[in-house]
Amino acid sequence: MTSLDQARAVRPGESLDARKISTYLMANLPDMVGPATVRQFHSGFSNLTYLIGMGDTELVLRRPPFGRKAKTAHDMGREYRLLSALKPVFPFVPEPLAYCEDPAVMDVPFYVMERMRGVILRKEPPESLVLGASEAGRLCRRWVDVLGDLHGLDYRGCGLADLGNPDGYVARQVHGWSKRYRDARTDDVPDFEKVMAWLSAGMPPDFAKPALVHNDYKFDNVILDPADLTRIIGVLDWEMATIGDPIMDLGASLGYWVEPDDSDELKLIRTLPTLCPGMLSRRQIVALYEKKSGSVIENFAWYYCFGLFRLAVIAQQIYYRFYHGQTTDKRFGMLGFAVGILEKTAVRVMETGEF
Repeated sequence: MTSLDQARAVRPGESLDARKISTYLMANLPDMVGPATVRQFHSGFSNLTYLIGMGDTELVLRRPPFGRKAKTAHDMGREYRLLSALKPVFPFVPEPLAYCEDPAVMDVPFYVMERMRGVILRKEPPESLVLGASEAGRLCRRWVDVLGDLHGLDYRGCGLADLGNPDGYVARQVHGWSKRYRDARTDDVPDFEKVMAWLSAGMPPDFAKPALVHNDYKFDNVILDPADLTRIIGVLDWEMATIGDPIMDLGASLGYWVEPDDSDELKLIRTLPTLCPGMLSRRQIVALYEKKSGSVIENFAWYYCFGLFRLAVIAQQIYYRFYHGQTTDKRFGMLGFAVGILEKTAVRVMETGEF
């Protein structure tokens, strides 16, 4: 088994027209030689990601998913513009190369970027990868450093002041994600009303210093140097990035973070390798972030609960597509089960104040 992220055959129902892509790339990028080959990265649950081969050159193509889409999600033009603005000041983003919204090429807008080669950690590290306890701890510290560096960027200086509105950000997030859940709810999942009411009643004020937030920063969205697994060389999946509260960004990240003392149910649905020996706890991550940012975080249990709820909404929006037969991806069938576990976990956080 290789430790490098690999593309595979395209899933049924998610194929692209290689001839049209080849013609477009040869017309818009220098030194491209066709015909194009198309393979797919099967990880991820939202936007679809493909490996495009053009002679000896490998590119990555991103497009929205097939089927029902959230109204404001999957904006390829916004994501492409963000990468273009960030690349000069934040070296962890892949270089964007071309953006296309011509329906003659594809039925939806898409963009193409460089392929960044490296290791992406998922639920279980591959057997060929040795990540010792000391390395795992150093990786966690570097993970916090990169997030802190992102939050410390001068987003106005790099032309991203209009990416989002930080005023009223917390309230918009709580009410917006609540509406998304209600809109996507199916009959076989919890109603989450108790959690949504608790989040709404306990909303903290907007953070005094808004920041560029990634909104999906986690281990399987970062690329590691194969020669040094404690070194992050890339950050992927910027579709939900905006200007807002950096502590909510941290809460969203730790919504994915499963640790040894968590319930067996929560461990069943984990997607990241945070149970590996040496990985830091959520409390240790928060303490490191406070030190990195110079912030004192009050009531992080609220932010963590919101992170769990937000993750449940994302899972439910995807499960909705499976439930209504809009996707054939069998992975999506278990997401309704995951939503129920996340609801139980969120209620426990509400009742105990622990994270």
